[in-house]
Amino acid sequence: MDIERSFEAVVAVVPTLLTGVDLTASAVFAVTGALVASRKQMDIIGFLWLGVVTGVGGGTLRDLLLGVPVFWVRDATPVIVCLVASAMVFFTAQFIQNRYRLILWLDAIRLGLFSVAGANTALEVGASPVIAVTMGVISATVGGVVRDILGQEPSILLRREIYITAAALGATVFVALQTTTLDLAVTMIIAFAVTFVVRGAALIFGLSLPGYKSRPGRKIEPQEGAE
Repeated sequence: MDIERSFEAVVAVVPTLLTGVDLTASAVFAVTGALVASRKQMDIIGFLWLGVVTGVGGGTLRDLLLGVPVFWVRDATPVIVCLVASAMVFFTAQFIQNRYRLILWLDAIRLGLFSVAGANTALEVGASPVIAVTMGVISATVGGVVRDILGQEPSILLRREIYITAAALGATVFVALQTTTLDLAVTMIIAFAVTFVVRGAALIFGLSLPGYKSRPGRKIEPQEGAE
């Protein structure tokens, strides 16, 4: 009986846990968008717009690709959270000395949260492990790309930094652990930690994957008889 009650308690907490992860990720992402708006000296409407678009961008594309109701259309709470977070940044950004560095670290937190949430959403609708990992990466990175484009910042995807790799590793770890008997909360924490540590190490030590190096093309010898 005690085991059954414990199981029921865990099941009851899971929806709240998932909602908390989604809202936290949206809020953190909105803050990074609002901080970019502060660097561009936008007005409060610009803060709100960039914060909301950044906060819900990745999750929106994920839901559209999965063919499920878009999370913020079904429940407007994430949009409200993004608006509040963006407005708070508007009134407090002037007290932050190094905003760009803060953006990078908040982005690392958000990367871990959204990679987990995206992969979990895909698994819930019956997607394969490969698709789940892909959706985790899309959820975690698309919002940042949109933020950089709208804020006219150099896209992080065009820099030789470990970014998508960190999201992919976290999503892969989450999907793999879902096949074990570990609780959902434990798998989420482990997968988040993997993403955050990998991305954090890249920020601290300047780690990057080897880039492509162009090679001179082969010289084509003219064929006999050709003019």
